[in-house]
Amino acid sequence: MSRGFTLLELVVTCALIGLFASVAIPRTGGALDRLRVTQAAEAVAGAVHLGRTAAIARASYLRVIVDEPSASMRVEGDRDTVLVRSVGADHRVTLRATRDTITYAPSGLGYGLANTTIIVASGARAETVTVSRLGRVRTSW
Repeated sequence: MSRGFTLLELVVTCALIGLFASVAIPRTGGALDRLRVTQAAEAVAGAVHLGRTAAIARASYLRVIVDEPSASMRVEGDRDTVLVRSVGADHRVTLRATRDTITYAPSGLGYGLANTTIIVASGARAETVTVSRLGRVRTSW
């Protein structure tokens, strides 16, 4: 009596594992895109919120700058840079914005034009970060 597996049993087992993996891997890719986009949208919303909070705390005008080609965000005042965040490099996403700069007044209100929309995308997944003129940030997909 022999203990072990035949070559045929091993080949069939490997074929079944390959079949299951070919079904599961594309679904995992979609889940990774969803996770990347969600985390990146939170990072974008955090940078916008920091810009508003810093404008109030410093009692000065601050700008949140969206750099689409490098998919990064900067928060800067008149003399210094408060934050630089490479969202694209950190999360492998792209950024598109209706305006490249959001300026906050010392009161925390947006200064200048009205709402800004920033779209964070990876693969087929995208989330929208909307900033109102009042400085409120909302994330949706």
